[in-house]
Amino acid sequence: MALEEHLAAARARLRRLDAKAAARAAEEDGALLVDIRYGALRDRDGTIPGAVIVERNELEWRLDPVGTHRLARVTSYDQPVVVICNEGWASSLAAATLQDLGLRAATDLDGGFQAWRAAGLPVTAPTGEPTAPTPHIAEAEEFGPPAT
Repeated sequence: MALEEHLAAARARLRRLDAKAAARAAEEDGALLVDIRYGALRDRDGTIPGAVIVERNELEWRLDPVGTHRLARVTSYDQPVVVICNEGWASSLAAATLQDLGLRAATDLDGGFQAWRAAGLPVTAPTGEPTAPTPHIAEAEEFGPPAT
């Protein structure tokens, strides 16, 4: 299967959100906004207030509700999750993968971070300091025990 076909199949399974709908989902439905952009893009463009940073290579481990390396904020397979990449391409594939993992309400932000910013939604400006890499060792305040 060619990449374009794979992407189309992934997107056919998602109820993709535009930027304002993603903001509403976080505000009203408690959706977890997950920024999977790599550090250089966050350093250049900033971040979305309240979004958790989970680089793509750690996504499944950090969002598996019963995993030992899950984020403490991930509480169930029914939790709404909105994956955000830079322009809305990689996030579609990542959200489909999360659905395969059992996160039924996973979706992505159509147009990614750039669409969020273009919609005039809040962005935390870059600090000018290089972004620290995503921690690879479970830390008590960041990771929680598997959900029961």
